[in-house]
Amino acid sequence: MLDFTSNIASDDLSPAPEPAPADDQALLDAYSNAVIGVTERVGPAVVRVETGPKVRSARERGGLGSGIVISPDGLVLTNSHVVGSSKEIRLRDTEGFVTDAHVLGVDPDTDLALLRADGARDLHYASLGNSKSLRRGQLVVAIGNPLGFESTVTAGVVSALGRSIRSVSGRTIEDVIQTDAALNPGNSGGPLVSSSAEVIGINTAIINGAQGICFAVASNTAQFVLSEIIRHGYVRRAYIGVAGQTAPIPRRHAVVAGVDNAMGALLAQIEPDSPAAKAGLLPGDVVIKLDGVEINGVDDLIRALDRDRIDRTLSMDVLRMGRLRGIDIHPVERKPAARQ
Repeated sequence: MLDFTSNIASDDLSPAPEPAPADDQALLDAYSNAVIGVTERVGPAVVRVETGPKVRSARERGGLGSGIVISPDGLVLTNSHVVGSSKEIRLRDTEGFVTDAHVLGVDPDTDLALLRADGARDLHYASLGNSKSLRRGQLVVAIGNPLGFESTVTAGVVSALGRSIRSVSGRTIEDVIQTDAALNPGNSGGPLVSSSAEVIGINTAIINGAQGICFAVASNTAQFVLSEIIRHGYVRRAYIGVAGQTAPIPRRHAVVAGVDNAMGALLAQIEPDSPAAKAGLLPGDVVIKLDGVEINGVDDLIRALDRDRIDRTLSMDVLRMGRLRGIDIHPVERKPAARQ
């Protein structure tokens, strides 16, 4: 009888498993130490933003969010949707100290707001980094107060750069950072931090029903908004007084007009006495170029109307009834949105 069991347990047929690399533990320790170091350095500068009356009735509801202190004299960055139109705002730090705050300025177009703490000085603060130096896959840490849980830390990576998302005002927020660092309601306004403990984004949005898809406004955008609010009290942008939508350009019209645009900004409404009305623009016109910049939709038109084009006479190319027309237009400064 043949014996099939004699060598089954032989060492020759069952080689011993290779030992785990000795440096795995070191790598894990390095990752943990990086997150711990960031948390210890930036965590004390993260505040809880409370809005609404201190004593709330059944009809009065407040909101909760996060913010990041960016100067020792109490300048705080957060989201504009966190402060909304609230007249009463309070900041609570990690040690439980509470101070009132007031709004220096809001920019709904980038979902950012700048606050100043009223009764606090020599606060812990964090520095804004250069978001242009980010790379996909880079370690990032999000700190905030999701769902009311104080000083929560989550870690992840930069999933993508240069994203665009729609703000509450309807405009497009450019140069947005996508991350898989877990965010929840209450994280809004909190910092997204690099491993060097620099704030490289302000957490602003999540996609309901999705996992690992979260967004932060880039720190370079926040730096621009911060400087504009400090200087002017709001962000300066150009205004021509139109409402429109992105629309396709019929191929036959493009061929006759000699343009390459497949899409343009279709004007649906012209406000009376606006720069657009004075320039002779009409509903139904399709804008395809402004000041030498090709316009392939309403977002391109909005993006082109920046502060550098305020009070300048610009050339605009439009298609009217399928024919190309050149129009001179003089944008003015857009009035800041009033807080109710």
